[in-house]
Amino acid sequence: MPSIYEVEETNKMIEQENLDIRTITIGISLFGCMDSDLEKCCGKIRDKIMTTARDLVKVGREIERDYCIPIVNKRISITPIGTIGSACCKSSEDYVTIAKTLDQCARELGVNFIGGYSAVVSKGMTKYDEMLIRSIPEAMATTEYICSSVNVGSTKTGINMDAVRLMGEIVKETAEKTKDRDSLGCAKLVVLCNAPDDNPFMAGAFHGISEADKIINVGISGPGVVKTALESVRGADFETLCETIKKTAFKITRVGQLVAREASKKLDIPFGIIDLSLAPTPAVGDSVADILHEIGVEYAGAPGTTAALAMLNDQVKKGGVMASSYVGGLSGAFIPVSEDQGMIEAVEANALTIEKLEAMTCVCSVGLDMIAIPGDTTASTISGIIADEAALGMVNQKTTAARLIPVVGKGVGDTVEFGGLLGHAPVMSVNPYSCENFIKRTGRIPAPIHSFKN
Repeated sequence: MPSIYEVEETNKMIEQENLDIRTITIGISLFGCMDSDLEKCCGKIRDKIMTTARDLVKVGREIERDYCIPIVNKRISITPIGTIGSACCKSSEDYVTIAKTLDQCARELGVNFIGGYSAVVSKGMTKYDEMLIRSIPEAMATTEYICSSVNVGSTKTGINMDAVRLMGEIVKETAEKTKDRDSLGCAKLVVLCNAPDDNPFMAGAFHGISEADKIINVGISGPGVVKTALESVRGADFETLCETIKKTAFKITRVGQLVAREASKKLDIPFGIIDLSLAPTPAVGDSVADILHEIGVEYAGAPGTTAALAMLNDQVKKGGVMASSYVGGLSGAFIPVSEDQGMIEAVEANALTIEKLEAMTCVCSVGLDMIAIPGDTTASTISGIIADEAALGMVNQKTTAARLIPVVGKGVGDTVEFGGLLGHAPVMSVNPYSCENFIKRTGRIPAPIHSFKN
């Protein structure tokens, strides 16, 4: 049982420092739903999701009420639909039919998102994976709650450059199909390398094939808590700084562990992992960039930023693994531009560029996240940025991702308003020089030499 001191500390973190549980995510295996008939497949998917997740929102609210801990999102992740639809889908339109079924489930259940409209093509694409990928623009344009992800590489397999080239085109098409909403569809589409099977965070969440039939994963946050803790040791040495971050991460993770265990018990679904990620929101005081400022850089992007972020990420993980035996997912610090007011200010001050964000990718949780770019950016340039991110993940044996939003009709200096947790973003400039001759090569980039560890 938590002590009175721990309760008081937790209340302070919630009331004054923006601590929240970012998501309770139910992972659901859909392997039993495969069928050669599309209508029957959709019916089985609907039955499985509606039965398994019927009490998710209710239980989330009960935990919020009983423990006074904000739970921002209730989400579902599912087995990649590229695989599940392979028995019945004969065209991209058939995959869109499944997407609409998933969207209706989310609407009726009251969840925020369903993740798993996905394909894992790190070494090659089946025709079914390719059909799903080509269906993404229409699926994003005609649904509200679906998130899509495509894993194009891994340390073990290298990078599937055919998939990278295709994803540049798909991102462009998705932007065009949702241009009436400032290309919002791209905000729900992410391209990954080394995607984990147990990630509860959107847009990259899916229920991996290594997972159980159903599972509870919890993603926690708390940049404001870490920043407040660091204010108390301003000017101290690095050892004190690191110890403070580590102890704070421990406290945050214990809150997540409590919520995860309660959700698991109430829903009668096994507990999977805690994803300890400092995930910011557009709210003032809930910013990873502000933590970096407190550590000592004037703006995110200033010299020293990558070193400060590396230290922050490492200490967060060290504190988290002491608090829970099952820390997984991405775990670390997210740096999405549109969702972090401090990052937005850094871009507006010309302190932060895509190239610097790319460098920060090497030491943070994911990578180029929620980046608005000019709508006239070419598909090959988008593919080149995706390839760069995938290369960082492949070589560094970590998850990397690109969630790029080429906003149709807007250019550098314009601002895009996405709303809610997605926030708003200044349109950032991209390198104007071409990589088309590189991207049009076919095949894959081989795995790095250090991948051969068997």
